[in-house]
Amino acid sequence: QVHLVESGGGLVQAGGSLRLSCSASGRTFSIYRMGWFRQVPGMEREFVAAVSWSGLQTYSAESVKGRFTASRDNTKNTVYLQMNSLKPEDTAVYYCAADLDSSPYYYQPNEYDYWGQGTQVTASS
Repeated sequence: QVHLVESGGGLVQAGGSLRLSCSASGRTFSIYRMGWFRQVPGMEREFVAAVSWSGLQTYSAESVKGRFTASRDNTKNTVYLQMNSLKPEDTAVYYCAADLDSSPYYYQPNEYDYWGQGTQVTASS
């Protein structure tokens, strides 16, 4: 089992920045990759970014490329999502997720095995 807890969401003005954290516990040695997804009511869960557990490989959705960056602190079992130049359309509940295998489909929610509880991010215009 892997347990994930997100933190760092909140309300920010458009153009501002937030950093989300996701702390992992349990069988963290089995994690291959960590992903960040977001969801608004009535919509599908959307891929945002991902980082390998080694921290060496990162991926970003086109909609956030150049603004959001996923990273991992190798001294802690924690991954981050740095969000800059936030836009109102970035408003959503953000989730981190753990993927235990090396599937190339890092952008698909159903590839991930464990999920955090989510944290609300609101960017006001």
